[in-house]
Amino acid sequence: MARGATMAEHGLLDPKTIRTLAAELDLRPSKQRGQNFVIDPNTVRRIVALSGVKPGEVVLEVGPGLGSLTLGLLEAGALVTAVEIESSLATRLARTVSERLPDAADRLTVVEADALRITELDPPPTRVVANLPYNISVPVILHLLATFPSITSGLVMVQLEVADRLVAPPGSKVYGTPSAKLAWYASASRVGTVPPSVFWPVPNVESGLVAFSRRDAPSTVDRQTTFDVVDAAFGQRRKMLRAALSGVFGSSTAASDALEAAGIDPTRRGETLTIQQFAAIVPHLPPTV
Repeated sequence: MARGATMAEHGLLDPKTIRTLAAELDLRPSKQRGQNFVIDPNTVRRIVALSGVKPGEVVLEVGPGLGSLTLGLLEAGALVTAVEIESSLATRLARTVSERLPDAADRLTVVEADALRITELDPPPTRVVANLPYNISVPVILHLLATFPSITSGLVMVQLEVADRLVAPPGSKVYGTPSAKLAWYASASRVGTVPPSVFWPVPNVESGLVAFSRRDAPSTVDRQTTFDVVDAAFGQRRKMLRAALSGVFGSSTAASDALEAAGIDPTRRGETLTIQQFAAIVPHLPPTV
């Protein structure tokens, strides 16, 4: 039988096997969930190589789908915790690994859950490597870094536009809340692009590979309060900070006084501030904030 012949082969998934698996599961990739599956083994191995994953390392993968990247990470010797929200995909993943890489099956843990809701994993992951759904990529990255201090580095594939935003420096046109908030946790850079042709179904955008390394928090002030200031500043990014933060401080005058006390020119815009400068504003917030 054609399916049996396909499943008898070992190694990473190829386009034919991916379509066979999808047909078996009656899977119709969902735009709502940003499902685009990598069908090129060479691309998978390139992503794994760029991630720097080492044998024996505990890697967290979000949204493994049919298992393309999962198999690549296991091939590299990692212990993989794969978090998958769809029951049919989560159930099939362990069997796919047993069929394709039987010697690696005991290094895979499948967790059926929403990645935005997970709060505990055992063993704790030290690295994230994932092809993230486009629509939730930024919230997932920030949630994982906030929830799992054990994560020291990672590489994620996201929509190219999102990749550029994540790594943008202050002052650039695409610097915004994702850039500033990721900078709280880590340094980040774009390390490559991935063409639409290696996915099924083929998306209408390129993807970008973002590598990050955790660093110490830029300040001892409360992170969420700092993020609230970031949100307020970028909520009206065209305005000067004294106007954008007037709601937080009660008036433009109060905002100006606080910004000056923090060593920041009130006429600057939020898009020019580093995360350290946003944090410097927090001690000057009104007591009720």
